[in-house]
Amino acid sequence: MSRIAFLIPVGVLAVAVAFSSLFIVDERQKALVLQFGQIRQVIEEPGLNVKVPFIQEVVYYDDRILSLDTQPIEVTPSDDRRLVVDAFARYRISDVVAFRQAIGAGGLRAAEAQLQDILNPQIRAVLGADGVTSNTILSSERASLMARITEQARNLADRVGLEVLDVRLKRTELPQQNLEATFARMEAERQREATDERARGAEAAQRVRAQADRTVVETVSEATREAEIIRGEADGERNRIFAEAFSQDTEFFEFYRSMNAYSQALRTGNSTFLLAPDSEFFDYLGSSQSPR
Repeated sequence: MSRIAFLIPVGVLAVAVAFSSLFIVDERQKALVLQFGQIRQVIEEPGLNVKVPFIQEVVYYDDRILSLDTQPIEVTPSDDRRLVVDAFARYRISDVVAFRQAIGAGGLRAAEAQLQDILNPQIRAVLGADGVTSNTILSSERASLMARITEQARNLADRVGLEVLDVRLKRTELPQQNLEATFARMEAERQREATDERARGAEAAQRVRAQADRTVVETVSEATREAEIIRGEADGERNRIFAEAFSQDTEFFEFYRSMNAYSQALRTGNSTFLLAPDSEFFDYLGSSQSPR
């Protein structure tokens, strides 16, 4: 019985030692076996592995493709038009030994900070190079700029065990203060264009009104001239007819003119006037005989 009591703790200890000496690396991972902080083994293939229990420890690293969103930074292209840009990077841990030596126990958080310190200067250097303007960054040449950033960042990241697969610019816009100044400048430009358009419209309207006024004056003058001509011709024709009628029957013509004079002079509402009874005006009213 005492022997069984002895063997049970020994068995439990053996099982614990066996479990602590075994570890599994899956297909998504790489691992380092450390002994007192020193690298003793690099495990890059998935499977079951053995380590010295209680002395060695295993550190796992993600072997998948990882992503990083960089913080927005300001860049100044060669045309001095400042832009705010941020990038999206895809990377993986290519060399776990170099990564451990460069990053230490910081893990992915420290690795992302290190990678961001690599990417931001390269973004500034490429986008601020001679010949690169804000229009270049916003044009189809943007792809070649991102390829240059990727290549330069890859060379630097390789020293810390990271492989930069791709870098993409996400946001490219003006800083807030520049954006407001640009909007104000655009608004002022549109106001100036609107003022110019209104001035040109007023000038065109003035020309049209002047032309219309000139046409009215010319038309009225021409109509007045033609009316005077017609009126003169009518008066002449009337006088001709009167003269012809007068020459045919002088006595009847005088009678007709007297009747018209009576009609005009004796009309209701005319002013009162006094005439002698034997006035020539009443020749055709004074007697039934013919006038003198």
